[in-house]
Parts: sequence; C-alpha cells; structure tokens
Amino acid sequence: MERPRRLRSPLLRPLVAEVELSPRHLVLPLFVKAEGEREEIASMPGVHRHPLKDLPRLGEEALKAGLGGVILFGVLPEGEKDPLGQGAYAEEGVVQRAIRLLKGEFPELLVMADTCLCEYTSHGHCGVVREGPLGFYVDNDATLELLAKTALSQAQAGADVVAPSAMMDGQVRAIREALDRAGFSHVPILSYAVKYASAFYGPFRDAAASAPQFGDRSGYQMDPRAGLWDALREADLDDQEGADLLMVKPALPYLDVLAALKGRFAKPLFAYQVSGEYAMLKAAALKGYLDERRAVLETLYAIRRGGAQGILTYYALEAARWLQEG
Repeated sequence: MERPRRLRSPLLRPLVAEVELSPRHLVLPLFVKAEGEREEIASMPGVHRHPLKDLPRLGEEALKAGLGGVILFGVLPEGEKDPLGQGAYAEEGVVQRAIRLLKGEFPELLVMADTCLCEYTSHGHCGVVREGPLGFYVDNDATLELLAKTALSQAQAGADVVAPSAMMDGQVRAIREALDRAGFSHVPILSYAVKYASAFYGPFRDAAASAPQFGDRSGYQMDPRAGLWDALREADLDDQEGADLLMVKPALPYLDVLAALKGRFAKPLFAYQVSGEYAMLKAAALKGYLDERRAVLETLYAIRRGGAQGILTYYALEAARWLQEG
C-alpha cells in the first residue's frame, strides 16, 4: 500500500522539502513622501507613507532582517502634480532624494525604483493623455521619452535597479537605450512585464494617491480574461528589448501565468504580492478569521513554488521575522 505519510514525519519533512523561502527572497515596497510625519494607510493597516527622515531607520531594519532589498514609490501632494508627471524625473524628486539618502547610508542595501508616472500626474494615468474621437487615450510613444528620463534620473541618483511599470509598448527598449547612452549600462531593468488591469490595486492607489481621475487603465494594462498567449508575448517582448528580470503582477491570482513563464526565459522571475492581496490577508487576520502568520507564509511559499525567485510584498519585514523565528 502506498503511504505518502511516510515522508511527512517531523524529521524527514525538512529533508524532502523542495520550496525554500528566506528573507533574501523578499523585497519591501516603501511609499515615500518629502516631509511631515508617518501616516498609516487606512486600507492597508500596518503600512505607512514615510517621510524621508524615516528612511535611515527603515534601511537599517531591511538590512537587519536580511531582505533582498526595497523598492521605492513616490507620494506627492495634489498641488505638486501636473499632466506630464514632472515629479517622476525631477533631479530633486522625492524618489531621487530617497535613493541618494538610502544609498549614502547603506551602500550594501539593494534599492529599486518603480519607474512610472501615475503617482506624479494630475490625471493619475501612467503616461501622456490625449483626446481622441472616442475620448481620452494614453499616447504610448510620447510616454516612452518621459519613462526613459525617469529611469535615467533614478540611475543617476544611485538606484541599483529600475523597474518600469507603466505597460507602455517599447518601454524597456527606450529605457535600456537611454541608460546605455548615458553610461549606465550596468543598471539592470526589472520589467513589470506581465501586469494585469486588476481590482487588487485599489489600496495602492489609496496609498500613492494615484487613482485615475477619469477612465481606467485597461487600455494599456493586460486583460485578466486574455489567454496565456498574451502573457507570453508581453514577457517575450520585454525579454528581447533588454529586461534583466521579469515580473508578474498581481501574484496569487496569476500563479498559473507565473508557472507557465518559469523555464521559458533564461532570466529571473519576480512576482508582486500587491496591495489588495495584503489587505485581504490583513483584514481576515484582524477579524480573527485566519492565522496571519501561517496564511501569509503559505501564500509566499505558493508564489515561490509557482516560480518566483523574488517576491515584492508588504509583509516582507514581518515574514522575515517569522522565518527567523522558525
């Protein structure tokens, strides 16, 4: 009689386990603002908008926890936004200042920068908005120049990795060419290659004040109803254009896509456990419906099993602590 239970004894389980999860696999997203005090995000309990003065403490925490790194998202007051998102590529932009601060104090900390415009545009879209016969549209090619400027400004500030997330066709090529021309050929690109128009981004838009003021982003983000062909095509294009790492976003609803990409590309795969995934787990835990520690670690193991070598998650510091506690 077959007895799979024979391999599940307390002494044998660790030996036959295939999926490893450690703090080095986790990247912590940080919402950064220029001034003021730390503010908790109502839809993401435990997650905050941090002023620049908080960053030395957070950098030290990330290093002590053994995290793989951090990724920065800028938060601007409404009055500082404009139609072209100039705060995204300003030399003294909040993310550029944050990069310089973190890399100055912690050169050994991996600092990634989200490369997009939505947090900085007055309309909340990820690019240059035009009026067309059917209403508004985002001008893909006009946006490429601004994304390249943003990535270059982040690299000049000292970012270890730039991470374009706008889902504009050709954005990886435009950024790679701009970085190479300026002498930053050593800076890798983590592409949000497979990014769906998802309901799970709601709390993030709260946190970064980046919700579209009209319409939605389905014209440039991917359709959740599309087949695997769409994900493969997007990943293949970014691969050819020079991405060094590829990412699937969100994570849990698209584990099938993540698993399908694994092995098809000779590049590391990442996944983003997004704000809505965090908010669901946190809300259920606060209600007592789930054991938070077990549920969170189970989801992270699932993402690793699906093929992600790195995971962006708001639970990074807590998960690292839980893993270290055993």
